[in-house]
Amino acid sequence: MLKFTFENKKMFVRTIEHRIKEKLGSGKAIIVIGARQVGKTTLLKVILKDKDYLFLDADDPSIRSLLQNPTTEQIRTILGEYKYVFLDEAQRISGIGLILKIITDQFKDVQLFVSGSSSFNLGKALNEPLTGRKWEYEIFPLSWEEYEEKIGFIKAEQQIENRLLYGFYPEVINNQGKEREILKNLANSYLYRDVLAYSDIRKPEILEQLLQALALQLGSEVNYNELAQIIGVNKITVQKYIDILEKGYIVFRLHSFSRNLRTELKQNRKIYFYDNGIRNMIIGNFNSLDLRLDKGALWENFLVSERLKQNIYKDSFAKMYFWRTQQQQEIDFVEEKSGTISGYEFKWSHKKTKFPQKFLDTYHAEGLVIDRKNFREFVIIK
Repeated sequence: MLKFTFENKKMFVRTIEHRIKEKLGSGKAIIVIGARQVGKTTLLKVILKDKDYLFLDADDPSIRSLLQNPTTEQIRTILGEYKYVFLDEAQRISGIGLILKIITDQFKDVQLFVSGSSSFNLGKALNEPLTGRKWEYEIFPLSWEEYEEKIGFIKAEQQIENRLLYGFYPEVINNQGKEREILKNLANSYLYRDVLAYSDIRKPEILEQLLQALALQLGSEVNYNELAQIIGVNKITVQKYIDILEKGYIVFRLHSFSRNLRTELKQNRKIYFYDNGIRNMIIGNFNSLDLRLDKGALWENFLVSERLKQNIYKDSFAKMYFWRTQQQQEIDFVEEKSGTISGYEFKWSHKKTKFPQKFLDTYHAEGLVIDRKNFREFVIIK
């Protein structure tokens, strides 16, 4: 429990850093949640680098024991004279919500920072005890914007194919030539570990089969009944496992957009991966784009996941969908923002695209094609 000094020449400036700094001294806990190894600890240590702070790592059994149902006076002894306290991997501590509530309520001069991997138990533990007492932020693998700001526009452009293959985990980017080894460790040691540890999955092999199936259907509509038949389980189990994978920050869902047209498909969904590298590791394919049949799907996953990061980091309040009708008319991506609806088609190379006129007319929508030449306009929201 000593002050931690931080140095990293390969550090990326994270988009939410300035937003967190604005909340210092607000009297509320600052919570940062995301998958393991996306940079939560690094970000908070950067923010605290000039502060004298107490670092409590809940991965350490001795720290977990220390924080096992402490009284207010015991917490006072633990905190000592520190005005900044950073509790890392808080989901590892049972009853953490009440402990954080005591600190925010009883120690008004302490600025509390908390990080947590996944949103399984941590979300449940924090929501009620810390109602009105926290600022909560999600963090993901590096965004294109963060990547480009660090290495420059030209170098980033030259690396676009590598990013479609290996993704944006900081450790992957910082260890060129070792991407596959690191992604394998990430998938096995971190992502699956959290999913299996904080959920009641009894058959890990079913989870692996489901991930394989989802990875192979990237960019396509997903049918839960079909997935259930492929894996050999029931539809309810498929829904439950996908929900768990979402909470583990491995995949996320887009629902179909429908408002006025009778022929619109209302119950369908697409599933994307937060990171292309993790997806490619799941199917064991890192072939170059020229040799791949799924190049379009990788491009779409990259664009949609980057747009998600931007919308969350910048509080755009945009809602994200896709659109399809019974007549097989479709639009890759639909965004509703401030009452305006926009439709997007994703193409790796520039192609003329005709948008369904019924969609454009019904929703007074704009149709835009995002390709290799103009993608920055889509993945960086100004």
